[in-house]
Amino acid sequence: MDRHPFDIRWFDTLESTNNYCKLLDPRSVGEFTVICARRQTAGIGQQGNVWVSEPGKNLTFSLILKPAFLAAEDQYNLTMALALAMAETLEQQLSAPHSPLSAFRFPLSAQIKWPNDIYVGDRKVCGILVTNQLSGGHIASSICGIGLNVNQMQFPDWVPNPTSLLLESPEHTPFDLDAVLGAVLDNILRRYSQLRQPSGPDAIRADYLSRLYRLGVEADYIHDGQPLRATITGIDRYGHLQLTAASGTTLTCGMKEIRFVI
Repeated sequence: MDRHPFDIRWFDTLESTNNYCKLLDPRSVGEFTVICARRQTAGIGQQGNVWVSEPGKNLTFSLILKPAFLAAEDQYNLTMALALAMAETLEQQLSAPHSPLSAFRFPLSAQIKWPNDIYVGDRKVCGILVTNQLSGGHIASSICGIGLNVNQMQFPDWVPNPTSLLLESPEHTPFDLDAVLGAVLDNILRRYSQLRQPSGPDAIRADYLSRLYRLGVEADYIHDGQPLRATITGIDRYGHLQLTAASGTTLTCGMKEIRFVI
Protein backbone atom coordinates (compact mmCIF):
# COMPACT_ATOMS: atom_id res chain seq x y z
CA MET A 1 0.00 0.00 0.00
CA ASP A 2 1.18 3.54 -0.76
CA ARG A 3 2.93 5.08 2.23
CA HIS A 4 3.23 8.58 0.78
CA PRO A 5 0.55 10.12 3.07
CA PHE A 6 2.86 9.68 6.07
CA ASP A 7 5.35 12.31 7.17
CA ILE A 8 7.70 10.24 9.34
CA ARG A 9 9.97 12.18 11.68
CA TRP A 10 12.57 10.30 13.72
CA PHE A 11 14.13 11.64 16.92
CA ASP A 12 16.99 10.11 18.87
CA THR A 13 15.44 11.05 22.23
CA LEU A 14 12.10 12.47 23.31
CA GLU A 15 10.45 12.60 26.71
CA SER A 16 7.24 11.28 25.12
CA THR A 17 6.10 11.22 21.51
CA ASN A 18 2.54 11.95 22.66
CA ASN A 19 3.66 14.97 24.66
CA TYR A 20 5.70 16.22 21.70
CA CYS A 21 2.61 16.01 19.48
CA LYS A 22 0.61 18.02 22.01
CA LEU A 23 3.06 20.89 21.54
CA LEU A 24 2.50 21.03 17.79
CA ASP A 25 0.03 23.52 16.33
CA PRO A 26 -2.95 21.38 15.27
CA ARG A 27 -3.85 23.93 12.58
CA SER A 28 -0.53 23.63 10.79
CA VAL A 29 0.60 20.06 11.44
CA GLY A 30 -0.52 17.70 8.70
CA GLU A 31 -2.64 14.62 9.09
CA PHE A 32 -0.55 11.41 8.99
CA THR A 33 2.42 13.08 10.71
CA VAL A 34 4.34 10.35 12.57
CA ILE A 35 6.66 11.26 15.45
CA CYS A 36 9.06 8.40 16.27
CA ALA A 37 11.60 8.20 19.08
CA ARG A 38 14.47 5.75 19.33
CA ARG A 39 14.50 6.50 23.05
CA GLN A 40 11.74 7.83 25.32
CA THR A 41 12.61 9.11 28.77
CA ALA A 42 9.02 9.27 30.02
CA GLY A 43 6.82 7.13 27.80
CA ILE A 44 3.13 7.18 28.69
CA GLY A 45 0.77 4.22 28.90
CA GLN A 46 -2.89 3.88 29.77
CA GLN A 47 -4.16 5.64 32.93
CA GLY A 48 -0.85 7.44 33.44
CA ASN A 49 1.26 4.28 33.56
CA VAL A 50 4.85 4.33 32.34
CA TRP A 51 5.67 2.66 29.02
CA VAL A 52 9.03 0.90 29.33
CA SER A 53 11.11 0.51 26.16
CA GLU A 54 14.78 -0.35 25.70
CA PRO A 55 16.36 2.35 23.48
CA GLY A 56 16.76 1.39 19.83
CA LYS A 57 14.98 -1.94 20.19
CA ASN A 58 11.29 -1.12 19.76
CA LEU A 59 8.82 1.16 18.02
CA THR A 60 7.58 4.09 20.09
CA PHE A 61 5.69 6.60 18.00
CA SER A 62 2.65 8.84 17.80
CA LEU A 63 0.48 9.35 14.75
CA ILE A 64 -1.62 12.46 14.18
CA LEU A 65 -4.99 11.88 12.54
CA LYS A 66 -7.83 14.29 11.77
CA PRO A 67 -10.96 12.12 11.61
CA ALA A 68 -13.53 14.93 11.40
CA PHE A 69 -15.89 12.41 9.77
CA LEU A 70 -16.26 10.64 13.13
CA ALA A 71 -18.84 11.87 15.62
CA ALA A 72 -17.68 12.29 19.21
CA GLU A 73 -19.89 9.42 20.41
CA ASP A 74 -18.22 7.13 17.84
CA GLN A 75 -14.64 7.87 18.83
CA TYR A 76 -14.06 4.31 20.04
CA ASN A 77 -14.34 3.23 16.40
CA LEU A 78 -10.91 4.79 15.87
CA THR A 79 -9.45 2.85 18.80
CA MET A 80 -10.86 -0.39 17.38
CA ALA A 81 -9.41 0.33 13.94
CA LEU A 82 -5.95 1.00 15.37
CA ALA A 83 -6.03 -2.11 17.56
CA LEU A 84 -6.99 -4.26 14.58
CA ALA A 85 -4.20 -2.77 12.48
CA MET A 86 -1.65 -3.61 15.16
CA ALA A 87 -2.95 -7.16 15.67
CA GLU A 88 -2.87 -7.79 11.93
CA THR A 89 0.67 -6.42 11.67
CA LEU A 90 1.88 -8.73 14.43
CA GLU A 91 0.44 -11.78 12.75
CA GLN A 92 1.97 -10.77 9.43
CA GLN A 93 5.39 -10.24 10.98
CA LEU A 94 5.32 -13.45 12.99
CA SER A 95 4.20 -15.53 10.02
CA ALA A 96 6.79 -14.06 7.63
CA PRO A 97 9.31 -16.65 6.33
CA HIS A 98 12.39 -15.57 8.31
CA SER A 99 13.79 -19.08 7.83
CA PRO A 100 12.89 -22.25 5.87
CA LEU A 101 11.43 -23.70 9.08
CA SER A 102 8.79 -20.93 9.28
CA ALA A 103 6.56 -22.66 6.78
CA PHE A 104 6.22 -25.68 9.08
CA ARG A 105 5.12 -23.93 12.26
CA PHE A 106 1.65 -23.02 13.43
CA PRO A 107 1.00 -19.29 12.99
CA LEU A 108 0.59 -17.29 16.19
CA SER A 109 -2.63 -15.42 16.85
CA ALA A 110 -2.79 -11.84 18.11
CA GLN A 111 -5.70 -10.81 20.31
CA ILE A 112 -6.95 -7.48 21.62
CA LYS A 113 -7.17 -7.15 25.38
CA TRP A 114 -9.78 -4.54 26.09
CA PRO A 115 -9.56 -1.71 25.51
CA ASN A 116 -6.54 -1.65 23.20
CA ASP A 117 -3.60 -3.76 24.33
CA ILE A 118 -2.35 -6.38 21.89
CA TYR A 119 -1.60 -9.81 23.29
CA VAL A 120 0.08 -12.95 22.04
CA GLY A 121 -1.25 -15.67 24.30
CA ASP A 122 -1.35 -14.10 27.76
CA ARG A 123 1.53 -11.69 27.13
CA LYS A 124 1.42 -8.06 26.10
CA VAL A 125 3.36 -7.00 23.03
CA CYS A 126 1.79 -3.63 22.19
CA GLY A 127 -0.04 -0.76 23.86
CA ILE A 128 -2.11 2.03 22.31
CA LEU A 129 -3.11 5.38 23.80
CA VAL A 130 -5.53 7.59 21.84
CA THR A 131 -6.14 11.21 22.83
CA ASN A 132 -8.94 12.95 20.92
CA GLN A 133 -9.66 16.66 20.60
CA LEU A 134 -13.34 17.36 19.95
CA SER A 135 -14.97 20.23 18.08
CA GLY A 136 -18.63 20.72 17.21
CA GLY A 137 -19.63 17.18 18.13
CA HIS A 138 -16.92 15.60 15.99
CA ILE A 139 -13.26 14.62 16.40
CA ALA A 140 -11.05 17.49 15.26
CA SER A 141 -7.76 15.64 15.73
CA SER A 142 -6.32 12.57 17.38
CA ILE A 143 -2.91 11.77 18.82
CA CYS A 144 -2.46 8.01 18.56
CA GLY A 145 0.45 6.82 20.67
CA ILE A 146 1.72 3.31 19.98
CA GLY A 147 4.38 1.28 21.73
CA LEU A 148 5.32 -2.00 20.06
CA ASN A 149 7.90 -4.33 21.59
CA VAL A 150 9.97 -5.52 18.64
CA ASN A 151 13.54 -6.61 19.45
CA GLN A 152 13.64 -6.32 23.24
CA MET A 153 14.56 -9.60 24.94
CA GLN A 154 14.54 -8.64 28.64
CA PHE A 155 12.15 -6.49 30.67
CA PRO A 156 12.20 -5.19 34.25
CA ASP A 157 10.64 -7.58 36.76
CA TRP A 158 7.87 -5.11 37.61
CA VAL A 159 6.56 -4.95 34.02
CA PRO A 160 3.53 -7.29 33.88
CA ASN A 161 3.56 -10.20 31.38
CA PRO A 162 5.58 -8.54 28.56
CA THR A 163 6.75 -10.07 25.29
CA SER A 164 8.09 -8.90 21.95
CA LEU A 165 8.10 -9.89 18.30
CA LEU A 166 11.61 -11.26 18.72
CA LEU A 167 10.68 -13.34 21.78
CA GLU A 168 7.67 -14.79 19.95
CA SER A 169 9.65 -15.54 16.77
CA PRO A 170 11.22 -19.04 16.89
CA GLU A 171 14.09 -17.91 14.64
CA HIS A 172 15.09 -15.12 17.06
CA THR A 173 16.27 -13.07 14.10
CA PRO A 174 16.02 -9.32 14.86
CA PHE A 175 13.36 -7.42 12.96
CA ASP A 176 14.07 -4.31 10.89
CA LEU A 177 12.32 -1.45 12.71
CA ASP A 178 11.73 0.61 9.57
CA ALA A 179 10.16 -2.37 7.81
CA VAL A 180 7.89 -3.11 10.77
CA LEU A 181 6.88 0.56 10.98
CA GLY A 182 6.04 0.52 7.27
CA ALA A 183 3.83 -2.53 7.74
CA VAL A 184 2.12 -0.92 10.75
CA LEU A 185 1.35 2.26 8.81
CA ASP A 186 0.05 0.28 5.82
CA ASN A 187 -2.43 -1.53 8.04
CA ILE A 188 -3.43 1.63 9.91
CA LEU A 189 -4.13 3.43 6.64
CA ARG A 190 -6.23 0.53 5.38
CA ARG A 191 -8.33 0.31 8.55
CA TYR A 192 -8.60 4.10 8.84
CA SER A 193 -9.87 4.30 5.27
CA GLN A 194 -12.40 1.58 6.09
CA LEU A 195 -13.87 3.83 8.81
CA ARG A 196 -15.02 6.24 6.07
CA GLN A 197 -17.05 3.59 4.27
CA PRO A 198 -20.79 3.23 5.05
CA SER A 199 -20.45 -0.32 6.33
CA GLY A 200 -16.88 0.15 7.60
CA PRO A 201 -17.57 0.77 11.30
CA ASP A 202 -19.80 -2.32 11.57
CA ALA A 203 -17.15 -4.47 9.88
CA ILE A 204 -14.44 -3.09 12.16
CA ARG A 205 -16.54 -3.79 15.25
CA ALA A 206 -17.16 -7.38 14.12
CA ASP A 207 -13.45 -7.92 13.45
CA TYR A 208 -12.54 -6.36 16.80
CA LEU A 209 -14.93 -8.66 18.67
CA SER A 210 -13.54 -11.68 16.81
CA ARG A 211 -10.14 -10.89 18.33
CA LEU A 212 -11.30 -9.77 21.78
CA TYR A 213 -9.26 -11.45 24.48
CA ARG A 214 -11.39 -13.68 26.76
CA LEU A 215 -14.62 -13.06 24.86
CA GLY A 216 -17.07 -15.75 26.01
CA VAL A 217 -14.59 -17.16 28.52
CA GLU A 218 -15.28 -17.13 32.25
CA ALA A 219 -12.32 -15.62 34.09
CA ASP A 220 -11.25 -13.64 37.16
CA TYR A 221 -11.32 -9.84 37.44
CA ILE A 222 -11.16 -7.13 40.09
CA HIS A 223 -14.27 -4.95 39.93
CA ASP A 224 -14.39 -1.85 42.11
CA GLY A 225 -11.72 -3.43 44.31
CA GLN A 226 -13.56 -6.75 44.74
CA PRO A 227 -12.90 -10.17 43.14
CA LEU A 228 -15.26 -10.97 40.29
CA ARG A 229 -15.78 -14.13 38.28
CA ALA A 230 -17.36 -13.14 34.99
CA THR A 231 -17.59 -13.67 31.23
CA ILE A 232 -16.97 -10.92 28.66
CA THR A 233 -19.95 -10.66 26.32
CA GLY A 234 -18.97 -7.63 24.21
CA ILE A 235 -18.53 -3.85 24.21
CA ASP A 236 -21.08 -1.08 23.89
CA ARG A 237 -21.04 1.78 21.38
CA TYR A 238 -18.87 3.90 23.65
CA GLY A 239 -16.24 1.23 24.20
CA HIS A 240 -17.35 0.10 27.66
CA LEU A 241 -16.74 -3.56 28.49
CA GLN A 242 -19.84 -5.72 28.91
CA LEU A 243 -19.73 -8.78 31.18
CA THR A 244 -22.01 -11.29 32.82
CA ALA A 245 -21.01 -12.25 36.36
CA ALA A 246 -21.13 -15.87 37.50
CA SER A 247 -24.12 -14.84 39.61
CA GLY A 248 -25.97 -13.80 36.44
CA THR A 249 -25.63 -10.04 36.98
CA THR A 250 -24.79 -8.02 33.88
CA LEU A 251 -22.16 -5.29 34.10
CA THR A 252 -20.98 -2.45 31.89
CA CYS A 253 -17.57 -1.14 32.94
CA GLY A 254 -15.26 1.72 32.12
CA MET A 255 -11.48 1.47 32.26
CA LYS A 256 -11.07 2.51 35.88
CA GLU A 257 -13.76 0.14 37.14
CA ILE A 258 -12.32 -3.26 36.25
CA ARG A 259 -8.94 -4.95 36.13
CA PHE A 260 -7.99 -8.23 34.50
CA VAL A 261 -6.38 -10.92 36.66
CA ILE A 262 -3.74 -12.63 34.55
